[in-house]
Amino acid sequence: MNNTKYSIHDLISTYSIVAYDPDNGQLGVGVQSHYFGVGIIVPWAEYGVGAVATQSFAEYTYGPLGLDLMRAGKSAQHSLDSLLAGDPTREVRQVAMIDKHGKPAVHTGEKCIQAAGHRLGENYSVQANLMEKDTVWDAMAEAFEAAKGDLAERILTSLEAAEAEGGDIRGKQSVAILVVSEDQAGNSGSGPLFKLDVEDNPDPLVEMRRLLNFANAYKHAAKADELLETKPLEKKQLNEAEAEFQKARQLMPVKVNPELVFWHAVTLISTEQIDEALRLFKEVFSIDPAWRDLVPRLVHPELLPDDEATIKKIVSQ
Repeated sequence: MNNTKYSIHDLISTYSIVAYDPDNGQLGVGVQSHYFGVGIIVPWAEYGVGAVATQSFAEYTYGPLGLDLMRAGKSAQHSLDSLLAGDPTREVRQVAMIDKHGKPAVHTGEKCIQAAGHRLGENYSVQANLMEKDTVWDAMAEAFEAAKGDLAERILTSLEAAEAEGGDIRGKQSVAILVVSEDQAGNSGSGPLFKLDVEDNPDPLVEMRRLLNFANAYKHAAKADELLETKPLEKKQLNEAEAEFQKARQLMPVKVNPELVFWHAVTLISTEQIDEALRLFKEVFSIDPAWRDLVPRLVHPELLPDDEATIKKIVSQ
């Protein structure tokens, strides 16, 4: 760990949350700061291991070293205590960790710029420094506990509560959310479920909300297509797929981006739902005719049938 005097260029004063979802084992970190690219420094997470937020006069190595210790079986508290013991400038650090069992640990150094503080809760820790008010972390905790939805949604709700309470005294600039999960095959350490960053924006949480909606839209669309690939395809799968597709459309309207509707129409062709597919193709082409030019190119990779009549029918919509 760096034993030199801390630098003002390490001043990543911010508010953040580390959290665990006991229903699925997901781990996540959310952070917002008046600092360019906050997601490069503060959030760290590995599925089946833990999550870390390192901030204030941030020591970058708390992230990888904290994960190393938790990967070796140490608790979040033991891991944090071990790293703090070797840090001569720990009183300017603010660090939170949570392990794979949902047990959090947090340190707010006595020399963190005020207002600074934290709050531990069941399966989470919230922490903040250089805040306008000393009520920020309580607002974050209460919002997280009351929030509905998946872990990424609850994390963003907590960040929004911090901003509503006044947030960083300097204002706002960047935000990051990292959530890790096992893959569909049940393999741990498979990478982020969500890794969304807003590097520089006058209202980064509004932009993050938009990005999270889009990310969820793609998840619902992928689920719809997965259901349509079920063999044999029954009415139950058709209804579930349609429900997932409608959720995707609500989160990412076709007028904003026709991508999901186009590819859903392609999937419907493969499941012989021709009339519904043609209706969707027509909707896409009315918004952006350029998508029509893509249709014949999908024959070669066998995404659409090598049938001239079908291709003509699609492009004529």
